[in-house]
Parts: sequence; C-alpha cells; structure tokens
Amino acid sequence: MSSTSFMERLLDGIEMGWPALGDLCEKISSGKNKEKCEDGLYPVFGSTGVIGRTNNKGYEKVQILVARVGANAGRVNIAQGEYDVSDNTLIVQNKENIILKYLYYYLVNINLNRIAQGAGQLLITAGQLKSIQIPIPCPENPKKSLEIQSEIVRILDAFTELTAELTAELTARKKQYNYYRDQLLSFEEGEVEWKTLGEVSLPTSNIRWRDTNKTYRYIDLTSVSRESNAIIETSEISAKNAPSRAQKLVEKDDVIFATTRPTQLRLSLIDEEYSGEVASTGYCVLRAKSNEVLPKWIYYYLSSTNFKNYVEENQSGAAYPAISDGKVKSFIIPTPHPADQARIVAILDKFDALTNSISEGLPREIELRQKQYEYYRDLLLSFPKPDSEVAA
Repeated sequence: MSSTSFMERLLDGIEMGWPALGDLCEKISSGKNKEKCEDGLYPVFGSTGVIGRTNNKGYEKVQILVARVGANAGRVNIAQGEYDVSDNTLIVQNKENIILKYLYYYLVNINLNRIAQGAGQLLITAGQLKSIQIPIPCPENPKKSLEIQSEIVRILDAFTELTAELTAELTARKKQYNYYRDQLLSFEEGEVEWKTLGEVSLPTSNIRWRDTNKTYRYIDLTSVSRESNAIIETSEISAKNAPSRAQKLVEKDDVIFATTRPTQLRLSLIDEEYSGEVASTGYCVLRAKSNEVLPKWIYYYLSSTNFKNYVEENQSGAAYPAISDGKVKSFIIPTPHPADQARIVAILDKFDALTNSISEGLPREIELRQKQYEYYRDLLLSFPKPDSEVAA
C-alpha cells in the first residue's frame, strides 16, 4: 500500500479541528532552575537537552520542553523521570485530549525556530506557543481522535527506534575502531624509529594579503566537523574583508589541527577542493615530508588516544584551553617504513569508511533512515486546513 493511500484510509471521512495549543494544555510556563552543581542528584534540562545537574527536583512527570532563547530557540525535547528545567526553557503540559508524543512530533515537524523573534538574541514566548494551531482528528469523538493520534505516533516511533538502534551500533563500532586504531599505531621501543611531528613536516607559509586581490575560501575553526573531520562550511574572503586570523595557506594533503580547545581533536586532511585556500591561525598546519611519512599517517596519529592524552597534558588556559604549534610539533610519532605505513593506513581507511563516511557504512544507513523518518513525519502530520490561514 502506498503512503498516500494509507493516509487516505487512516483519515477517511474524518473531520479535523485546529484548536490553539493553549487550549490543549494545562499550562505553558518557563523553567525556574538557575543553580547547578556538578554532582547533583537530578539532571537539568535546557535548550539542548541535559545541560547540567542539580540537587533540586522540580518535576517528575513526562513533559514537552521548548527552548525559548538563543540559536536553539524552538528546539523541542521530551523530559521524563526526576529532573529540573532551566529558566531558558518553556514547559508544555498537555491535557488528556492530545497524546504527548503526537504533540511532540507535530511541534518538531513545524520547526518552531521560524517563529523566534529578536535582532540580537532569538526568543520564543509562551504566548507565541499558545497561539499555534494544532491539528486534532475527530475533535468531537475523543476516543477516535486518540486512536488516530496513537497510530501516527506508533509509526513515527518505529522510525525513531530504528535510527536509535543504528546510532547505538555506530557508537559501538566507533569504540571498536578506536581500539584497533590505537593498536595498529602502537610500536615497541626500538621496533621503529621515532621522530617529532616537526621533524617529519615541511615548512608552510602565510598569505601576503597586500600582494593579492584574489578571493579565497576561509577555513575557520567551525568549518571542520568534529564528527566526520570533513570541511563542511567556509566563507569567501579577500584582502578587503579577511579577518586577522585568516593567514595560513594550505595545500592538498596538509593536515590541519585546531589548537584551541585541542582535546576536541578537530582536525582534517586537506583535499584537492581546498588546496590553495586559507586557514585560520587557530590551526596547526602539518605538511608531511613524503619520503618519511604519509599524510594520512600523521592524520590518523592525531586522532589517536596517545595524542589526545599528550594534548591534555600540554594545553594551557582554563577558560579557553589551547596548545601552541610548537607543542604540537614536539609530539613524537613512530615512523615505520612507508610500505608499512601504507598497509596500516589502508586498514584504518576501511574502518573509517564504516564509521564516518556518509556515502557508505552505518552513517549512510542512519542518514537514509533519518530522511525516511522526516518524510513520513511530514506526510503523517500535514493536514489540510479549512481556510488559507497558516498556523503560528
């Protein structure tokens, strides 16, 4: 059965009501928590989920939470168990004539961030939420209405549960990959020669903005994804608008490593697309001496647990921890024969593709399932209105 005919059968002959969210809720109010403690008994929910802990239990029932302030304004979560809620989050307490999960899925589907207002800092108010119209099937028949809502929730839950299972499997695979990566990169003392990153790297250069009128793509600290190590977003700059940190020229096969908050291990291998572009001075640029090490040998070693431990020991600064380029280049790595490096890199490439590539392996499967879920969520929660009025 096609998805369209399924929806037609599910909703055949029923009427849709469009009450305001305020009429479907006991109340919509703001959280109160402003005090957190590291070892508190209860989680504190905020705009992105759990943001800390507290010893004050504010709630112990399942509720919908909506972020009300900042870039995450409109983000929707579900809180359950014993917890408290921060003062930058709205609490939606639904009545019995609407299933909580049905309301949750609908609010996610309409993207509440679009109603956020404010020039400096985005804001969503309780009043705005209360005015949003919510589709309720068979409003005159509560039993039938809840049955339809329940069926829609059942279908969407099946998609989200599958995605959650795949994500859990991916997490386990990544742990396994990290273990084998560290094993493959481990050598006994005397087994191979060890050198500093500085010894196996070539000098790099900075751009001379006064000597060029070209436009470049700027690789800022936020340009590199911490999940995939890929460059996901850049901005165009020239001598007229280049920020002061836009200085380092990069070439194909350079490895860039972010020296600000270095334990995040934000790094990337420059490919042909970004060769000749400009990176922030917040990156240490490592250009491999090809006769001694492979670029990917450096790349994988910077991903290792050994390097992360080294960074933790050598970073400085509490509020904005950082490590100098010099410290990074002082890190010692094993330098086996290039043929051995190539063999190990080939193995790690296969592991990496399974755990990180969006074109193959589990990440691709998760992406496809997420798109499938979003398609059906939109299909199941898109109802015709009796007039042209747009909700919210």
